[in-house]
Amino acid sequence: MSRASLFVPLGLFLVIIGFGYAGFKLNDPHELPSALLNKPFPEFSAPRLADVGPDGATNAALVGREVLLGEPVLVNVWATWCPTCLAEHAELVRINREYGIRIVGLNYKDDALKAKAWLAQYGDPYALNLFDVDGAIGVELGVYGAPETFLLDAQGTIVYKRVGDVNPRIWRDELQPRLLQLEAMSAGVSP
Repeated sequence: MSRASLFVPLGLFLVIIGFGYAGFKLNDPHELPSALLNKPFPEFSAPRLADVGPDGATNAALVGREVLLGEPVLVNVWATWCPTCLAEHAELVRINREYGIRIVGLNYKDDALKAKAWLAQYGDPYALNLFDVDGAIGVELGVYGAPETFLLDAQGTIVYKRVGDVNPRIWRDELQPRLLQLEAMSAGVSP
């Protein structure tokens, strides 16, 4: 057997690895595709976090998809058990303060009392918070975990999904340009 024939299996192995890497390479996990992009935010019925009592009972009417309509909105999936949510929270407070974009929280699989205490301690950037105690809305959205953020147009169509934290770079490079584009389109100005 010649020496060259010993390298044939190694060469074939490297070719297979190359094809596998090219076909199955891991993309940025923050760019997970969403089947809901360019589709309406799913219908839902949920209590506002503020209306959930200490026993978990709701003392007011449930709200639905209509609370997300009328202007562009960020829907931020968060929870007190999520350390990355704490890391992004100050940025959401800043975005709300400086840019005035409407942010709706989706408190995901959490404890209402802990969530209310969190907002009291760290600030509340949310125009309202939906309480998704069992994760049913999250399932409809295809949520992988918290945090996740969805940008909706004024009609409630999901135009962007972010898996992971919203930080200054993500705001500047990904969310703010899309928001400006939505505002320009609604004003009838080409971006």
